[in-house]
Amino acid sequence: MKKVISFGALLLFTIAGFSQTWITDLDEAKALATKENKKIILVFQGSDWCAPCMKLDKEIWSTEEFKTYAAENYVMLQADFPKRKANKLPEEQQQKNNALAEKYNQQGFFPHVVVLSASGKVLGKLGYEKTTPSAYIKKLDSF
Repeated sequence: MKKVISFGALLLFTIAGFSQTWITDLDEAKALATKENKKIILVFQGSDWCAPCMKLDKEIWSTEEFKTYAAENYVMLQADFPKRKANKLPEEQQQKNNALAEKYNQQGFFPHVVVLSASGKVLGKLGYEKTTPSAYIKKLDSF
């Protein structure tokens, strides 16, 4: 029985180690970025309706190359705007995302990727591009 529990714990630890860590609160992201001396990548997405958002997730955010690099170099902040009732966000989170959009995405672009300093200053902006994770990382790093 101990072997099964140990294997299960190891499996969960391994899976957790490879998952992208998304923060959904700007103040938390700023605090972590300041503590770890990292930039913030703020991603505006429509996870259940925006085809380019889904492509960006699949082709960049979900790749092992990007996840490994991001864990060392960025704080990942997500502002999701799902449309389906089944994916509706809690009201408090929706208000936080709306406030982020008012400040950093007034044009309402999706996907919209904003690179921020730890203090929240905009350093650069990107959208979806059909490219490799390493090329996308180079663009993010250029800001």
